[in-house]
Amino acid sequence: MRDFLSLLPIIEIPDPVLRKRARKVRRIDKSILKLANNMVDTLREAGGVGLAANQVGKLQRIIVIQLPDECDARIYVNPEILKIEGQREVEEGCLSIPGYRGKILRSVTIKFGALDHSSKRIRIDADGLLAQAIEHEVDHLNGILYTDHLRKHEDFYMIEEDHIEPENSDINSHYSKNDSSIIVPRNSDEIIFQSDDSYDGATEKNN
Repeated sequence: MRDFLSLLPIIEIPDPVLRKRARKVRRIDKSILKLANNMVDTLREAGGVGLAANQVGKLQRIIVIQLPDECDARIYVNPEILKIEGQREVEEGCLSIPGYRGKILRSVTIKFGALDHSSKRIRIDADGLLAQAIEHEVDHLNGILYTDHLRKHEDFYMIEEDHIEPENSDINSHYSKNDSSIIVPRNSDEIIFQSDDSYDGATEKNN
């Protein structure tokens, strides 16, 4: 059992590594397991739900997921989404875009394949928060941010620190008023603020 934490710096926009496609892992060796375990430590320390290797500056196809109701983190190597079904609106955040949330569409259910930490090939059916987290993290491995899925700029908003929930949070949340609307150009990491008194900053996620 590991009795110490090995924390990695989390990369934030506009670092270009977040827009690069991660490379397939050819062999799960000690270095890959060390990276994955360090990612788990980093994710837990940050209070997030998921983390992709791109977010710690490593272009390897590795994601880790820590669901709120599970003791053990999930480690997936070379993850691949095989099938998606349905759509639902979710509220999403990202450790690489701190202080913001957005409303986007994610799949209702997914079929997913990957290697686990022991190099065993697994396939799972996922829904709810797990499906959402997997889609979010696989997007990261392909250089895609959740902001690329925004349908209108009003769906992206700043949140106060006291109200920040874990990334990919799947619970209803209310946020207090702020005095800015936020425009995120598609396929861009630039965040532009515009004063807009009509934007009330109070949003509730709909399931």
